[in-house]
Amino acid sequence: MEHGVVSWETLSIPFVRKVVCYVNMNLMDASVQPLALGLLESVTLSSPALGQLVKSEVPLDRLLVHLQVMNQQLQTKAMALLTALLQGASPTERKHMLDYLWQRNLRQFIYKNIIHSAAPLGDEMAHHLYVLQSLTLGLLEPRMRTPLDPYSQEQREQLQALRQAAFEPEGESLGAGLNADRRRSLCAREFRKLGFSVSDRYPAPHPASSQGCCCSRGLRPFLSSPFPLPQNSNPAQDLEHVPPGLLALDNMLYFSRHAPSAYSRFVLENSSREDKHECPFARSSIQLTVLLCELLRVGEPCSETAQDFSPMFFGQDQSFHELFCVSIQLLNKTWKEMRATQEDFDKVMQVVREQLARTLALKPSSLELFRTKVNALTYGEVLRLRQTERLHQEGTLAPPILELREKLKPELMSLIRQQRLLRLCEGTLFRKISSRRRQDKLWFCCLSPNHKVLQYGDVEDNASPPAPESLPEQLPVADIRALLTGKDCPHIRDKGSVKQNKDLYELAFTISYDHGEEEAYLNFIAPSKREFHLWTDGLSTLLGSPMGSEQTRLDLEQLLTMETKLRLLELENVPIPEQPPPIPPPPTNFNFCYDCSIAEP
Repeated sequence: MEHGVVSWETLSIPFVRKVVCYVNMNLMDASVQPLALGLLESVTLSSPALGQLVKSEVPLDRLLVHLQVMNQQLQTKAMALLTALLQGASPTERKHMLDYLWQRNLRQFIYKNIIHSAAPLGDEMAHHLYVLQSLTLGLLEPRMRTPLDPYSQEQREQLQALRQAAFEPEGESLGAGLNADRRRSLCAREFRKLGFSVSDRYPAPHPASSQGCCCSRGLRPFLSSPFPLPQNSNPAQDLEHVPPGLLALDNMLYFSRHAPSAYSRFVLENSSREDKHECPFARSSIQLTVLLCELLRVGEPCSETAQDFSPMFFGQDQSFHELFCVSIQLLNKTWKEMRATQEDFDKVMQVVREQLARTLALKPSSLELFRTKVNALTYGEVLRLRQTERLHQEGTLAPPILELREKLKPELMSLIRQQRLLRLCEGTLFRKISSRRRQDKLWFCCLSPNHKVLQYGDVEDNASPPAPESLPEQLPVADIRALLTGKDCPHIRDKGSVKQNKDLYELAFTISYDHGEEEAYLNFIAPSKREFHLWTDGLSTLLGSPMGSEQTRLDLEQLLTMETKLRLLELENVPIPEQPPPIPPPPTNFNFCYDCSIAEP
């Protein structure tokens, strides 16, 4: 039968009932019941008619008893039959069965005594837990596939409750004494603050529904009017798309009722931001619900081999809604970290998807652990992980590539040093800084072509750089003692200069040199940060010191990347091994040398 040679339909009803008796008996050999449970599982999955018989003869309470026995094989077979019965049931029956199982604390027992048991979880049990998780999440599919009905009184009241939870005190105080049109306009603004696509202008309500206002009678003025409404004037229109349909509304209501302070903080915090920087709660919730359904595969058929269940799913009731509450707060946090605007909405959702997917892949054991891990995965950390994965994908971090980069570094550093010295030979115009005036006049400094002398002198404003031979002052490189930067420079230690501009610290450098028997200084204020790096690197090269600027690090990384890619062009799409291939052992003898002096006959 397991090989498909004989059909399960050939089993008789009395035979199946006999096997059921072995399952339902209290005093039975422990080796018999797992076999009986496995047989009934195969019958249930293969024969709908016999499956109904098994369902009617084996009560759920009996399976719960078998699950509570500290026998891993018996637990696995009981869970297998339970998931088989759930898979064979209709959606309505499945919901009733799962509700009953949760009432009997099956979820808590699985979490404490199966997932966190001392014995390791077997592959078969992991698969059945995955099936149980998928079937439970599948109960959300009808809500996910059902659009909001703008004429449903219950759904109108739910939307109204969502608005009141965030704005009721403010709305009631501002709406007191206003006429119906003004109150409708106030209500519309509040829905827009919630992130719905709502216009301030609404058509006049139908006479049959013109009594009262939206604040006192739900959303009737703009939801129950029989006249068609203009595009994007009705908050219910945002929830008419499926998926997520009503499931998004359920998530928003759950968040507002079970985390009221976080909900109010989310809405009011974004209401106080500029329009382009506010994170729309409703739009975010709708897209986030779609994202969670995709990540958790809500509504998809169960795989026959998958084992990727989430332990935290069995850690608390309403796991999907609880996961939404954590995720919507993560979205707001990521929005602020990215300093996003409305135009960046899709980009933010991509980052949130990556944050959630990476954290779910870690299979955290509880919701609190999930919250901790996902909040630690900041936007900056996501960018770093992307960069690392890209380098791994390109093979940049493979040991052979790292070894190649190390071999290329000396040659490329020499190239950078040559570029720095050429830049010094071109010369730069500097500003003189005094204690009385910030900028006095310009002076020019350059390195001689033979790299032995620094030539400098004053120049007029708006004048072109002079020829090196026309500069009156010269400083032999051999006389230079040291290079000073930042606060160590004597012209920066002057108090007057510090008071004038603290930014000079980052642009100042000084050459200390021998002037007769005394030490003298040549002070510089670089026109830009890049010029500062180029000159300090060039002077360090003249002095035989290492170049340690940020610009050198960036240039070296860019050159290494380009040179590595050029070297590996012929190896494109060829996997590079982590370790070099082993060297074969030497031959047993070396009697294969050919003596060329022997003449052939």
